[in-house]
Amino acid sequence: MLLMSNVPEIFKFLPYISEAKLFDVYDKSREYDLVINVDVASKDRMFESEILFNKAKYTVNIDHHITNEKYANMNFVCPDASSTGEVLYLLMEKLNWKISSETAKCLYTAILTDTGSFRFSNTTSRAFEVVSKLVDKGVQPAEIYKYCYESNTREHVQFQANCISNANFSNDNKIAYLIVYKKDMEKFKVAEDCTEGLAERLRAIKSVKISFIVKQLGSSISKISMRSESVDVSSICAKFGGGGHKLAAGCIIKSNVVEAAKKILDELKNLEL
Repeated sequence: MLLMSNVPEIFKFLPYISEAKLFDVYDKSREYDLVINVDVASKDRMFESEILFNKAKYTVNIDHHITNEKYANMNFVCPDASSTGEVLYLLMEKLNWKISSETAKCLYTAILTDTGSFRFSNTTSRAFEVVSKLVDKGVQPAEIYKYCYESNTREHVQFQANCISNANFSNDNKIAYLIVYKKDMEKFKVAEDCTEGLAERLRAIKSVKISFIVKQLGSSISKISMRSESVDVSSICAKFGGGGHKLAAGCIIKSNVVEAAKKILDELKNLEL
């Protein structure tokens, strides 16, 4: 199992997660027989590991993003699924694979987090049917909720509070955005997942129709996370090579964070909000 970044502390309860490896440990010259991408909406989201994908003899793409371009030899892309966790469950069920309690815990966590604890518009009756079956296999919802949403460090909470207090607003408070610098992440000693949930918190402000986070990855590279009440933000992110869902999408912009924020605002200025 190959990861693009370190596993956030809150997910270290997942079975076998310690066996996952970062890209750096892989032999980049090797041609693998098979590479399976899970929950990767577009090839640019593979970052450096795209070299392993491109050299593989055969590739599989398992995803649920509507913007997925089905870039592999075999594609299991279900845009009407709540999450890739749901897609995986449906695949396993179709293939008559036995789902262990450990696998059930992982699939439930994937569905829980991608639906925002079953709050987002992607929460369907089928999603509830799937998680019901996972609970029957031994999943403890209260336990997993505590791991995912009640296990943040003091530094993480203080960092997010600092970010929100410095939020920017435009278009009569209909657009809210944050610029997150590496120096601030270092100051609060937070991990790479420190911005998770911030876009949703800004979108929760009554007047806000669109929110986005601009996170500094390097001096000239920024990660964008967008959320919306009704506007198709995936089409905006697609202009920068990204994508996702209609109301939740992201992309990478090869500019510093200030320039990246301006590029997003320029795309939003002509929208009717």
